[in-house]
Amino acid sequence: MISYADFHKMPSQRKQAMEKGLHEHLGVPKNVKFYLDNGAFSFVKNNQEVPVKEYAEFVREAKPDWFPIPQDFIPTPKMTLEEQEECFNKTMNMNFRYYQGDYVPVVHISNFLEKYIEKIIESKALSNKPYIALGGIVPNLLRASKAIPHKQIIDNLIHFRQQFPDQKLHIFGIGGTATLHLAGLLGINSVDSSGWRNRAARGLIQLPGTGDRIISQLGNWRGRTISKEEEEKLKQCQCPGCKQGGLEGLKLSGGIGFYNRATHNLWVLLEEARQIQEHLHILKDYETWYQEHLDNTTYRPLIQELILELKLFTN
Repeated sequence: MISYADFHKMPSQRKQAMEKGLHEHLGVPKNVKFYLDNGAFSFVKNNQEVPVKEYAEFVREAKPDWFPIPQDFIPTPKMTLEEQEECFNKTMNMNFRYYQGDYVPVVHISNFLEKYIEKIIESKALSNKPYIALGGIVPNLLRASKAIPHKQIIDNLIHFRQQFPDQKLHIFGIGGTATLHLAGLLGINSVDSSGWRNRAARGLIQLPGTGDRIISQLGNWRGRTISKEEEEKLKQCQCPGCKQGGLEGLKLSGGIGFYNRATHNLWVLLEEARQIQEHLHILKDYETWYQEHLDNTTYRPLIQELILELKLFTN
């Protein structure tokens, strides 16, 4: 996953990507798919106008494999119902405006999810789209002020998947080892997050089945420091970063330390996703495996609740 926001602030890179295509410009094989984020969250966060026309031009020329509508209007839990409704209306207007071609429609986990479902089902063009993207889940999972209760989020996600059983669903922003389990259980086809890179930049690494640890003091970031027992386990890590630089390589500051931590974090996520699929669909022992494997106290009860809810919905 790459963000259009990064290309927009680097005009020369944007121009080259449009002239050559993303795969050639970045030297990536054709069999690797490029997912493009529209960068709407980044633009709004930086008080910038979302460059809708420039994004559409970039999509046309650079030819990413997957790309959402040029702009979605992301609701936050602290918004009033009127403000959330305005986000819903504006996002649906963009979905209708860019229904042609391969643009992926976007909906948000909010108090208007049911209306999103109704509008998409009513539209033959949107309901026939092979992909739908879901946003707005992260602030609610993190229990932001006035966040939707976790049980309601679970019910919403199950309901949404049931309404669109044939579409491939993508969720924006899921990028932790524990939240990957939610995606796997719900049959989400793809997720994206820059969290693995952001953690690396802050001196954090992700550990399988447990969460984040501070391994390099690069600022006043809060969090748990890595224990001696966890350090011993890290010495056995098979990721390219650890195999090359070892534990000390993860602790380095500067570019090399960042690359080692980022490589480690991404490898941990990919390995976690692989194991989830293996235990769900091949070994079929997920219910016992996750209890031994996952000790994340925040999301483990939520995963247990999701398993129970899925049983109720399927019975």
